[in-house]
Amino acid sequence: MEGMGNYDALVVVSFGGPEGPADVLPFLENVVRGRGVPRERLLAVEAHYQRFGGVSPINQQCRDLIEALRPEIGLPVYWGNRNWHPFLEETVRQMAADGVRRAAAFVTSAYGGYSSCRQYLDDVARATSAVDGAPEIVKLRHFFDHPGFLAAMIDHTAAALGRLPAEHRETARLVFTAHSVPVSMAASAGPSGGLYEKQLHAASSLVAGSFGRPYDLVWQSRSGPPQVPWLEPDVCDHLGALHKDGVEAAVLVPIGFVSDHMEVIYDLDVEAADLARELGMHLSRAATAGTHPRFVRMISELAAEPEPVGCAATCCPAPVRRQG
Repeated sequence: MEGMGNYDALVVVSFGGPEGPADVLPFLENVVRGRGVPRERLLAVEAHYQRFGGVSPINQQCRDLIEALRPEIGLPVYWGNRNWHPFLEETVRQMAADGVRRAAAFVTSAYGGYSSCRQYLDDVARATSAVDGAPEIVKLRHFFDHPGFLAAMIDHTAAALGRLPAEHRETARLVFTAHSVPVSMAASAGPSGGLYEKQLHAASSLVAGSFGRPYDLVWQSRSGPPQVPWLEPDVCDHLGALHKDGVEAAVLVPIGFVSDHMEVIYDLDVEAADLARELGMHLSRAATAGTHPRFVRMISELAAEPEPVGCAATCCPAPVRRQG
């Protein structure tokens, strides 16, 4: 693609996920290492994966995204994960062997913050420092407000509204969801704090605004010690509150995610959907960006932009883990 002469490859950097029952617990142990997550919480989440055969959709969705990207990007496309195969270090080793010298990194997270940005920067730094002759890897910018991401989410939200009974489409509440994080982590996100929440509100407002509607932003998928405060309200608690207020229909829009991985299909398609049925509330869930053509094209547009200004090393610091 014209304008991408600064890079000779693209690497998709993602979270990773298990692809069989035996993978689940080792994968989860990678995810929570050093975080003090109670064992019972880990086993409960393992059961969520086993309900779906021990397979997270995220890896296949990365493969699908890469296949859609190849004709669009016009460069070799690689893929490396944080928590499961193919691990990013393995991928960087292959890139070095293939003679890649400078690559753009598309991270499957649209937002700033420790777990959504800084950890990926650290992953890239760790992987490149471990590989002799590793290419320079430049992380592309946050894309929460990019027209391509927004277009995909607007289309998917419209489709979700269309799946509701006709008499509820005009009054359905738009409820945007994102992964909860510790309150302290949210407060330290970005140069002046609060960046994760600000960007999520901006994206939600832009999507909801295209329908001329107000919106709610709520949280899901919290983990960690119960004594540590996380962003609230939880999506299920919020649905209960809406029901008490007389709301009869809602559309869940997973604005914080770009693929339908386990947090989306379990927390929204199972737990939230089960609760809505119990309440007698009509509920529809919008798809994530996935391989929407405008989202795919967005990635090539990001790579063609001027190189992003790097974050300060002190931006979005790692959380202080409580011991014991």
